[in-house]
This record gives sequence, C-alpha cells and structure tokens, in this order.
Amino acid sequence: MMQRAVFFVLLLMSFTPWVSAPLALLAGLAISFFTGNPYLSLTKKYSKTLLQYSIIGLGFGLNIGVALQVSRDGFLLTLGTILTVFTLGFILLKVFKIDRITSVLISSGTAICGGSAIAAVAPVLNAPSDKTGIAIGTVFILNAVALFVFPTIGMWLDLTQYQFGLWSAIAIHDTSSVVGAAEVYGTEALHVATTLKLSRALWIVPLTLVIALFVRKSSKVSIPFFIFGFIAASLIATFIPEGKDVYSIIHKVARQLLVVSLFLIGASIRLRDLKVAGWKSLAYATCIWVCISLLSLMVIILFY
Repeated sequence: MMQRAVFFVLLLMSFTPWVSAPLALLAGLAISFFTGNPYLSLTKKYSKTLLQYSIIGLGFGLNIGVALQVSRDGFLLTLGTILTVFTLGFILLKVFKIDRITSVLISSGTAICGGSAIAAVAPVLNAPSDKTGIAIGTVFILNAVALFVFPTIGMWLDLTQYQFGLWSAIAIHDTSSVVGAAEVYGTEALHVATTLKLSRALWIVPLTLVIALFVRKSSKVSIPFFIFGFIAASLIATFIPEGKDVYSIIHKVARQLLVVSLFLIGASIRLRDLKVAGWKSLAYATCIWVCISLLSLMVIILFY
C-alpha cells in the first residue's frame, strides 16, 4: 500500500509546474531503485505513448517556417555527425573488442535517435534479444546522464538558446532526454531541439536500408507517427493563427506532460536492466558519445 501511495504522490507532483524534467526523471529512478515500481508494465507502455503525444502538442508552439529553417541549418551537421559516429564506432570496436552486432546497434542509437533507431535496426541485423537489450540499456544510462549534464554545460559555456537546441538534438540519444534537457534551458531551445531531433529521426529510413543492403536482407521501415503529428500541428499553428489562444494552452499542457512522461520513463528503468549493459559496452558507447558531443559542440560554437 505504501509503495503505491508513494508512486501516486510523485506522479501527481510531476503534473505540477514545481517539478522540472530532470527532477521528474530522478524521482522516477528513485521509485524504481528504492521502493520498486508497482505498475511497471503500465508505465513502460504509457510512458512512450505519453511522450509521443507530448511531442505532437509541442508542435502547436512552433511556426513551420522556423521548423524548416532549423532542419535546413542542421542538415550538414546531422549528416556529418552520423558519419562520424559510425567511423568512431568501427575504430573503437577493435579497441573494446565487443561483438559487431552490438557495435552497430549502439552506433545507430548514438547517431540518430536512441532506442527507436536500435529497435528499427535490430530486426535487419537479426540481433538476438540480449544484444538488443544491452544496446538499449546502455542508451538509457547515457540519456539519464545527459539530461542533468547538458543544461549545466550549456549554461557554463553561455550557449545561446539556438546553440543549445542544436547541440542537444545532435548529441543526446533519445528524443525524451533531448526535449527534457532543452525544456530546462528555455522555450527557443526546446523548439529548435524538438524540430531537429525529429528531422534527424527520419534518417532511420536510409540507415536501415543501407544496413539491409550490407546484410542482403529486404526490410520494411516504419517511421514513428508522432513525427508527422508534430509537423501537422506546426502547420495548423502557422496557417490557422485564429486559434493561437488554444494552441498556447495545448503547448503549455504538452510541456507538462513531457515532465510526467519522464517520471514514468525513470520509473520503468530497473537496476538489472542497467547491469545487463556490461562495462565494455558502456565504455564503448560512452567514448563515442563523449567524442561526438565535444566535436559537435566545437562546430556549433564556431559556426552557429
């Protein structure tokens, strides 16, 4: 009974403006690690759904012209970092001596959009469930770290809202942590990060097709529906401005639901899931992540 009461109290608190995105994730992790999540299967199911609808709602706060400009500005940066990640992954594969399938899964998650990219690539590689779990577990750990570390670094370096939005979209794995970190930094950073991260997620299609070509396997590629929902919301907000008061409310609600989804994501991460990752895979993923974070940060500071 106490376990459930604590869960519901923290869940309700995450609906309030007093709880930030990092604090919500930390509260979720505390629930999972110390008291246990009494609704583990439900939180795993609904955290992803809630996050997706939150992202769609964020689209109502963004002009489509701005979205296109951000996507265009970030195209070369995105392409360059994807190629760099896979090059680093190939080099470090020999250093850390992990198996090739795990290496490709981790590189895919680092290069594009975390767990979504790993889930898309795994069937093409015929990846065993344990290797897929290792890659996803590794990404979970680094995402949690990024959510706390990136805003601190951004403020320390006095990055502009635009620069931080670009950097978080490029260097943080999962969409959840990207928008969570950017939401802490500011509204413009949130819009830039969300737009670029979702346009970056579209690279799942060519990546999967290239990998399928190398393993000589035909594969169906699915694009997450919320990307199209985000675009549709931005189009509505741009071309039907009469509803701006309603859009403002939807956008505000979506930002708070994002915080709730991060609480549920944190509550869904178990210690045993993190242990599965293993030190070699974690060290391998961390090296790639740190390198691409520093390289992209230097480029953004110099050219953006």
